[in-house]
Amino acid sequence: MPLEAVEARRLYRQVADQLRSLIDSGEYAVGSRLPTERELAEQLKISRPTVREALIALEVEGRVRIRVGSGIYVTEPADAAPAPSAVIEGPFELLRAREFLESAIAEQAARVATKDDVARIDASLIAMENVEHPGEASMVHDRAFHVAIAGSLGNAVLVRVVGELFDQRLNPYFAQLAHYFESPGTWRTALDEHRAVRDAIAAHDPDAAREAMRKHLARSQERFAQNFGAEAAAPVGRGRVARSPAKPAKPKREPKKQAKSGGARRR
Repeated sequence: MPLEAVEARRLYRQVADQLRSLIDSGEYAVGSRLPTERELAEQLKISRPTVREALIALEVEGRVRIRVGSGIYVTEPADAAPAPSAVIEGPFELLRAREFLESAIAEQAARVATKDDVARIDASLIAMENVEHPGEASMVHDRAFHVAIAGSLGNAVLVRVVGELFDQRLNPYFAQLAHYFESPGTWRTALDEHRAVRDAIAAHDPDAAREAMRKHLARSQERFAQNFGAEAAAPVGRGRVARSPAKPAKPKREPKKQAKSGGARRR
């Protein structure tokens, strides 16, 4: 029998698989409420962002419904829903990668950016200031801002990588997470963070540029990690979760393949 390739499953997928199995087995009945993110993170001894990625994946599948201020409820899927795709990175995984990479790019951009480079960054920033958010147009201009910074280094590979990482926002898990936490208010806050990056690059201050970009992408993670609003509520519903939530087995951690940024926020 020929050997098959071994897939190192992402941690959030392992969590989603466990919760899906508990739902399928009847441990959590349709209509019942799952333990909170905090409780699941404590039981599994993993970060809350990883739990959130798993819950978002299950919501995209139609297995749970997140009700802000109330909790996470098991739903009856309309059709047989597919398991999370092996090729989809979690939103927080993507943001941490961008924080690591784009901070270094902003630092170098502050050293080498020309007046024309800054003008391109300014053009995208002005466009961002005059567009409604959330919406497709705001994402186009946001992408252009980050790509313009990478473009100032004169390296086509970095431009492509930054653009491709940004485009992962279009995956269904990231889009669902943004649905809950992006608003005109968060857009205005993000604009201020973008201006700080631009000003540091224009001033040719590498340290300030690196820190401004790091803060922007770290704060993006913080915005997406805001509480759904049901942490203090006791579980209710028709399943066993109302009495004593079943404790999922701790998933195996996948091997770390990427150096961790010194500034990356681990929550």
